[in-house]
Parts: sequence; C-alpha cells; structure tokens
Amino acid sequence: MRKTKLAVALVAVSTLALSGCQGVFGGSDKSSSDGPIVLGMAVPMSGSSSAIGPYMKNGAQLAIDEINAKGGVLGRKLKLNVQDSACDPKTASTAANKLVAAGVTMSVGGYCSSATLPTLSVFNKANTPMIIPAANSADLVSQHLPNVFLINGTGVQQAQAAVSWLTKQKATRVALVDDSTSYSTDITKRAKTDIGKTGGAMKAVLHESVNAGESDYSSNVHDIVSAHPDFVYWTGYYQEGGLIIRQLRQAGYHGKIMVADGSVDGKLISVAGQQPAQGVYATMTETPDTMPGAGDWIASYKKKFGAEPGPYSPQSYDAVRVAAKAMKDAKSTDGKKIEAALMKIDGFPLFSGKLKFTADHTLTQGGFVILQVSGTKFTLADDLKN
Repeated sequence: MRKTKLAVALVAVSTLALSGCQGVFGGSDKSSSDGPIVLGMAVPMSGSSSAIGPYMKNGAQLAIDEINAKGGVLGRKLKLNVQDSACDPKTASTAANKLVAAGVTMSVGGYCSSATLPTLSVFNKANTPMIIPAANSADLVSQHLPNVFLINGTGVQQAQAAVSWLTKQKATRVALVDDSTSYSTDITKRAKTDIGKTGGAMKAVLHESVNAGESDYSSNVHDIVSAHPDFVYWTGYYQEGGLIIRQLRQAGYHGKIMVADGSVDGKLISVAGQQPAQGVYATMTETPDTMPGAGDWIASYKKKFGAEPGPYSPQSYDAVRVAAKAMKDAKSTDGKKIEAALMKIDGFPLFSGKLKFTADHTLTQGGFVILQVSGTKFTLADDLKN
C-alpha cells in the first residue's frame, strides 16, 4: 500500500511539473492569465456538521454557474474546488494547503470557526483573499490579517441579538452553555457581558462549558437545572444541542431554550425529538425560508440541485458574488489588488443587506433575526427591527 501511494504521488508531481501553470485539480493557478479562475472552499463534508457542507457547496456553485452564463470574470470562467474541513482544525489546515497547492485565486469557504482559524495563516502566506461565509468568531479577525473578510454577522452582533431577544422575553435567569470552541465561547462570553450591561432584573446565573462529541450530557444538564434558569442559551452545534435539549426536557426543565446559528439545522430537531424541540428559539441570519423575495432564488436552487437550500447556502452564494465583484473591480486576480477592491465595496446587495466592510473586515450590520422551531422547521419569530 505504501509503495502504491508513493507511486501515485510521483505521478502527480510529474504531471504537475509537465503541466506548468496547470493547477492540480484541473484549473489554472492564480498566476495564469487564461483558463478558469479557481475559487477554493473548505467546508465540512464529513463529521458531525457534514449536513452543512453540501448546502454551502451548492450555494457557491449556483453563483458560479450564473456568473459563467454571463461571461465569467475578466473574460474567464470560474471554477469551484471543494475540500473537506470536517470541522476539524487539522483536517481544515490540510484542506487549505491542498487549495493553495491547487492555485486557487480566492477562498470562499469556512464554517466552523475553530477549523477555519488555522487556515488563515495558510491563505495569508499564499496571498489568497478569504471571503468567509459562515464562520464568525471574533478570533478570525482579531489578528487583523489583510486577506480575511467575513460576510456573516460576528459573535459580537449575535450576542447583541440574543440579549435583545432575552430582554424582549423578559428573561430574568439565563443559563449560558457553550461547547468550548472558539465560535461558541465567543458568543457566551459576550452575551454574559451584554446581560450585565442591561442593568435590569436579568442575570446570567450559569456559564457552563461542555465537551463536544459526547453522547450523555446529564451531568451538565443537572448543573443547568439546578441553577433554575428561565432561559437557556446554547451556542454550540446541532448534534450536541439536540442531545442537551432532549435531556433538559427529560430532566423536567420547562423554561425557554434558545440556540445559536451553529444549531440551526433540521437535524437539531431530529436529535432532540420533535416534541422537545418545539418552540426552541434561535439567533440566526435569515435562512432562505424567511427571506422576503427569495422565492425565485430558491426555485433556481431546487431546479439545479433537486433539493431545498439550507443554512448558509445564501451566504456561500453571496461569497462567490463578492469575490467576483472584487476581481472585476480590481481588474486583476492579484491578492493584494483584490483586498484593496474589497475594502472599497459600498452598497453591493447581499441577502443580508448592503455590503460595506468595517475596518476589521466584518459586516457593518449582522442581520441577525430570531427563528423558532415549529413542526419540523425553523420559522421567523422576530426580525428584531423593532
């Protein structure tokens, strides 16, 4: 087996050498002036968040097909190269290195923040701009890398949306529960701070961190129930979130539950059980189902892929559109010129609103709304505009 792998590797290296500028995945590398412009996407196609990867891949591919139908970018077609991040830092780092080796011009991926973080330096060293459509921990922009741009609302904005809803709901005793990841703890820490700033009757009575990947959270559930919260805010992903919701209800907890955007997927409901999940709230940027005027886009998606779009399909679609605009504005595929063009974008229409980046390369407005589980779906509960 080892000899076979070595032989395959040698053939691949030889092929690359003979092909000159040809990328290892069949596209031109970013130094080429002809052939397709390749966009890279590292997203979870395996592991506990594998349901999200196809949503993001399809959203990006839909935008690419639409752009190519109109002539492409700079007279060249776009092409998507998807690698599996598995929401795992090591796997994601390997995926990023594969994309750099393939000569991608820009990255339009990134779902789990903890897995996206180690890819930043990989793409930065390669002078590859990143339009991150889903991952949103503040840690992603705290290094102030010039190539990193977020088009999803940040943890700061999500925590603000959560506390705004908790205030509307007149919550008084809030339990904050995270999964110890960068994305999740970022939100709980900021929510705890924001609750303290309200100055009213609302208090954070518990801040609990669980270990992701376990099958029994009864010990954590005991801690939560013992704190007597009237609202529980879970900020991790749907697999663990579903288990915690189910076990909270089994333990007799009758208060309200809210989850963060990493848990907004139908699998949260199936893991928790349909009855225990009913009425659970979620902080989330709008999904295709809740977006006004998204009917034509949803129809195009369903026609092409034979399935409904899901969480982060729109953001991935938008990431490709932003990447294309930046390259057109820059009149170049050079990373530095693209970064400069990204900072000049003002008013470009995204699903979440008009795009203008802050100095930190984040959105000026997060666009978070409140969803609620009804039946087998998440539906819009409040757009937080009033």
